Amino acid sequence: MAQLLITGGAGFIGSHTCLVLLEAGHNLVVLDNFSNSSPEALRRVAELAQVELGGERLRLVVGDIRHQAAVHQAFGRAPIDGVIHFAGLKAVGESVSDPIRYWDVNLGGSLQLLQCMQMHGCSTIVFSSTSTVYGEPEKFPIVESDPTNPLHPYAQTKLAVEQTLQSLDTSNNHWRISCLRYFNPVGAHPSGLIGEDPTGIPNNLFPYVTQVAAGRQALVRIFGNDYTTPDGTGIRDYIHVMDLAEAHTKAIAHLLKHKTSLPPINLGTGRGISVLDVLEGFEDATGIHIPREFLPRRPGDVPKLESSTELAKELLGWSSRRNLAEMCRDGWSWQSKNPHGYQD
Repeated sequence: MAQLLITGGAGFIGSHTCLVLLEAGHNLVVLDNFSNSSPEALRRVAELAQVELGGERLRLVVGDIRHQAAVHQAFGRAPIDGVIHFAGLKAVGESVSDPIRYWDVNLGGSLQLLQCMQMHGCSTIVFSSTSTVYGEPEKFPIVESDPTNPLHPYAQTKLAVEQTLQSLDTSNNHWRISCLRYFNPVGAHPSGLIGEDPTGIPNNLFPYVTQVAAGRQALVRIFGNDYTTPDGTGIRDYIHVMDLAEAHTKAIAHLLKHKTSLPPINLGTGRGISVLDVLEGFEDATGIHIPREFLPRRPGDVPKLESSTELAKELLGWSSRRNLAEMCRDGWSWQSKNPHGYQD
């Protein structure tokens, strides 16, 4: 099994991926500054995986991806076979209002990481990218060869990292790279021990819904009901976070085994679901009514995102297995057991 560095491993997707990787037998070093996550997430990952946090299987380095000393420290814990790079900022609206911070963290931090990888002789990386690099697509489902046209700084920084990685791969055939373009991760581990715990008011729909159900928020704010969609609300391709975590395990295994890079790969279900469909599905799964209000569209939002999943099936042998009911059930299990997230 491999020794892997997971940047941002205490975050929502990172923590679930750490658990799946540990269960697959890998040893992990996690680098995280806990700017939008909690060390409690890793303690619970260790509990679920039946390993010791701080032991040989799961080590932690507290530090910022932009600080070379912290990244060197992470590589110094043990020889690293590969990296899964989650660390970064991800709120669309915040990126519009504070673009310099997003370029600094998302691109600047990635450059620091890649420089350290070169110094330590590690050339295998799975990068956490986003479906928003496609902008406002003209046809669906979105295939990986469709044009990219990022509409806001968050997506622009993600595409810039993808382009940097492509340049590395072109310049040196020793690099093994995979860029995974997520659609909309939701849900939680079915145990309810780990899940999404955003700092402050959630920027994404699903944690907002669960917080309304838990009484932390009064109602769901729906941005836009005048889109050219069947019910007027935005359509997204929601994917269970456990499906997403399993895809990362497949991607890093492919790179380590075949020693060659992969093209960008979409990770979604291929089935678009509207905002109102999510609310109805959550109410059906939990029996809890979700009050809502409609507000004007947000800058940077697009009417619809829906993925093609064929390349993931072909190259990784992966496809999503969990449906909306399971996303809602597991997401509510996490929120109901942890009304205030990891602060509980």
